[in-house]
Amino acid sequence: MGLEGPEELEELAFRKINEGKVKDGLKLVLRAARGYEREGKIRDAARLYKYLGYLLLEKTNDVDKARPPLLKAAYLYIDLIEEHVSRPEVDIDVLDEYCSNVLEVFVTLNDKGNLMKYTKEFAGIYEDLGDSYRENEDIPMAIRAYESAYRYYRAINDIESYRRLAETLISLYGRVAETKLENNDLLGAAEAFYRLASFIHTIFGYDVHFIEMMDTAAKNFEKASKIFYSQGDLDGTTSALVKAQYAYLLSKNFGRAKLIGLNTTRMLYQVVSSYRARGDDEKTAEKLMELAEALIGIGKLEDAMKAYKSVLDIKSGLRFRVRVRGAVLKYYAATKESEKVLEDVEAIEYYLSRKAYPRGLELAENTMLRAGLEEALEKIHEAEGIYQP
Repeated sequence: MGLEGPEELEELAFRKINEGKVKDGLKLVLRAARGYEREGKIRDAARLYKYLGYLLLEKTNDVDKARPPLLKAAYLYIDLIEEHVSRPEVDIDVLDEYCSNVLEVFVTLNDKGNLMKYTKEFAGIYEDLGDSYRENEDIPMAIRAYESAYRYYRAINDIESYRRLAETLISLYGRVAETKLENNDLLGAAEAFYRLASFIHTIFGYDVHFIEMMDTAAKNFEKASKIFYSQGDLDGTTSALVKAQYAYLLSKNFGRAKLIGLNTTRMLYQVVSSYRARGDDEKTAEKLMELAEALIGIGKLEDAMKAYKSVLDIKSGLRFRVRVRGAVLKYYAATKESEKVLEDVEAIEYYLSRKAYPRGLELAENTMLRAGLEEALEKIHEAEGIYQP
């Protein structure tokens, strides 16, 4: 065909697949992947081998047929990881992408041996990175690396390692909160106290230590909201108040949480109307999402679903789907004092912060089913237009 470059082969491959000529398209994908590999474009090669594997799995429903390209992709990503971490400057976003691709393949192939092996290896890589950032006093990056290591250690139930990292993160978040307070950044301090509380939960469980720290976060979110309000910033006010509401819920101060929730919902209706009148869809959707969260936090699931449906009418996205489920689970964790659900909520929030929305959504769905929240999940599905038989 006179096509030499892998880019042209890839373009033609996708054209064939879109035209329904899947077999021809798959052959071209394989040729393009090999071409990228020969040219040393390993990231592109890995991407195409992974695509090829998952397309084969989708079309044949046979894991054995998909195994060779998926394993090839995994090992190419491992090569990329080794090359990337040897650089003087490591891009954690890129590293996250490579690591998650490797583990996704081993999960798909149900290869528990390699899954455990590489999860542990990746945890060690992130912990070493965290140590390096910490030595250089780059605390935000140290926290980010340590949190990834912590999640990987939790995934393989390495209790000693994840508890050690929880203690490190408590210390670092404490420093961040202190600095934020000194700089009168109450919102930043509140966020740090909130994260600090989740790692206190790892060490002490749902006890007085966790409750006190979550209460400190709630008070700082509330103080931040008052500053926003004094500046006439209703957007900032409502965002801080929804966070305060849930922090009070988790600190078991249900009366304060309900009062804030009621006031915030009234304010949010006003803010939503204002953004709608301006034709600002982005902000309207965001504030409707906050309204749904605030309503869930005061136990008004039916009203919350109306707001949530309005969000999806404007802008659909996995981020909103994860958030609505997370709100239901936080409300449940607080009212039932559920250790396990709270652990899953913390993981869901981690996935949200890393924009790993598919993983967050899967965990949220599974957690709701395990917690006996089928009815609430049905209402969410109904709002999303998913009807279960």
